[in-house]
Amino acid sequence: MATANHTRFKIVKCILLGVQGMEDAHAWLSIPFCSMFILALLGNGLLLFIVIKERSLHQPMFFFLAMLASSDLVLSTTTMPKTLSIFWFSDKEIAFEACVTQMFIIHFLFVAESAILLAMAYDRYVAICNPLQYSTLLTHSWIVKIGVAAAVRAFFLMAPVTFLLLRLPFCGPNVISHTFCEHIGIVRLACADITLNIWFGLTLILLTTGVDTIFIAISYVLILRTVFRLPSNDARAKALGTCGSHLCVILMFYVPAFFSIFVYRFAVNSIPRPVHILLANLFAIVPPMLNPIVYGVKNRQLRDRVALVFLPARK
Repeated sequence: MATANHTRFKIVKCILLGVQGMEDAHAWLSIPFCSMFILALLGNGLLLFIVIKERSLHQPMFFFLAMLASSDLVLSTTTMPKTLSIFWFSDKEIAFEACVTQMFIIHFLFVAESAILLAMAYDRYVAICNPLQYSTLLTHSWIVKIGVAAAVRAFFLMAPVTFLLLRLPFCGPNVISHTFCEHIGIVRLACADITLNIWFGLTLILLTTGVDTIFIAISYVLILRTVFRLPSNDARAKALGTCGSHLCVILMFYVPAFFSIFVYRFAVNSIPRPVHILLANLFAIVPPMLNPIVYGVKNRQLRDRVALVFLPARK
């Protein structure tokens, strides 16, 4: 829906098509999406409430969990309401400025959450491999600095990406084949050469989140090396189970995100559109749903706090 006026953005509204090629199944797709969204809201909200309320949980690991839960809450509420609106009411229009804002928030949170996952991997590395130094290496002041650094890094990554996008002339089509606004999805609407946008954005992502994944992998290799040296089979099995569940969540966060990033740039016509869109949505809703379960239910201390809050008779 392009307008004929001469404002800076000639596109006033964008059209989000949803899962293109599966329009007849939108109502059915809304069931698992809505269910996961509700679970994400309940799980992350409960985790935040417990960590804030219980002073005994004011420890580095739980502070990182609170950061992760906050990021997941914002990510899911930024993407899922519009997605469900498309599925239920065919409400496909979104203001151009709102589309750019949604894009900024999604990619900002991706970079920030990547830093949080790296900090959590480091937390587990110190706790398992250097437990005597845990209290000196991960003080409250350092945790605050890590959280601020994650947010600042994400902002200074997305600011130039967004600036380059807004400098493009938008004067043609306004249809985005997706359920939410991604960077390249908006960039491809421009009536100009977008090579710089594609490569600049990709380079920044690889230099930040790509490096994060390398350090996370190194951390877990060192953790597993230490775990296999444990004398007790029970302790080894417990540690392996915890590390395995954490790695599954990390993979569910990075794999769909990187898949979407590379497909949108290099293989947009090679992958069936429904597959691409559904996998991109996995990044937006599955990790926020799973994180409270994996990081919360697996932690006995957190489970006990939840039981004490909601089942006070057991005190």
